[in-house]
Amino acid sequence: MRIETIATVTPTVVIREDSFDVSTTDSYQLCLEMGKERFRFCVVEPHPRRCVWLEDYTFPTLLTENPLLPSLRTIYQNHPILQSSYWKSIQVSVNSPSFTLVPSGLFRKEYAGQYLQLMRGNPLSSSEHALAYAHKKEDFQAVFSVDNALTDWLSATYPLQQITLVHQSSTLIQATSLTDSVLNSDQKLSLNFEDESVTVIYRKGGEFRFCNRFAYKNATDLVYYILYVINELKTEPKELQVVLFGEITPFAEIYTALEQFLPTIRFGSTPPGLQLTPAFDELPEHRYFSLYGNTLIE
Repeated sequence: MRIETIATVTPTVVIREDSFDVSTTDSYQLCLEMGKERFRFCVVEPHPRRCVWLEDYTFPTLLTENPLLPSLRTIYQNHPILQSSYWKSIQVSVNSPSFTLVPSGLFRKEYAGQYLQLMRGNPLSSSEHALAYAHKKEDFQAVFSVDNALTDWLSATYPLQQITLVHQSSTLIQATSLTDSVLNSDQKLSLNFEDESVTVIYRKGGEFRFCNRFAYKNATDLVYYILYVINELKTEPKELQVVLFGEITPFAEIYTALEQFLPTIRFGSTPPGLQLTPAFDELPEHRYFSLYGNTLIE
């Protein structure tokens, strides 16, 4: 494993399986996760599902308000893997606060923008549009916004491929549905951490009940939001199995704060069925859970 820490368009994390043949990408799944200041991707062998390549990039926002597309163009220009236009499948997740969940019985495709307007308090701009992904098992639609320039770039980059585009919350919902099934608890609260935000997913008796994202500035804010959600769900911290994913470690201040109020708390692992090669041994399994969840999107 090689881990590099730099800025601009150099990856902060690089994990490559030496035996991977870059000329065989048409047999592999490419999973991309994109946010305003971050880009991650992994390459997965479908059968068995085995992750063989992962890279993580963080972009500074000092030079441009939205560095994602300029950075993507630079990364792709000479990349030995991403230059390939032929993949077995491509799944892309958008990491943004602009999303909402709509019951399938109430959903109308032509009103997707209005659903987001109700959630955001303002209409979509002319530079973005609304998309939806159907969670058939839970019977709802995940509606989210995406920049026109990003979808145009994806279409131009992979002109001969069908791309499945979802919101990051969908990858988390799919992945936690499998992870929760192996936990011995009736009520499960999954927390996925990004930079100053957390996505909260709650299930009771195996049934999906709640998903939302909250921004926070410090550990006190975070604990308040989590306890508020627990109270609104009419349950108690002692009744919950709490599982942590994403950008959090046992040494973080937010972990210490949560531990004081949540008696049953643990770090998560990769989604069941996804194997990691020995090159991943030094990487915490919970860190890239949302990226790994792309492998479950169909």
